[in-house]
Amino acid sequence: MKALALIATVITGILLLYGTRDFPAWGDPQSPANRHLSPYYIENAVAETHVPNVVTAVLGDYRGYDTMFETVVIFCAGMAVASVLRRNKS
Repeated sequence: MKALALIATVITGILLLYGTRDFPAWGDPQSPANRHLSPYYIENAVAETHVPNVVTAVLGDYRGYDTMFETVVIFCAGMAVASVLRRNKS
């Protein structure tokens, strides 16, 4: 059973690494996020959200649900770790 888990993990890792070949180079100024998305956020964030900080505007208004559910996932992971590591006083 451990061998099957190891094989599945290795295959998944290989597939994930293969998928990264399509990513743009790190910090590439011509990547789609840098050419289309970032300029829009920088130019319109304050006017559309009325928040003076662009980072707060993006995280709170444009990506609000994403940020909220990331926080929920981290909270659930913390609760799972706490429940696994807790000690029973017997």
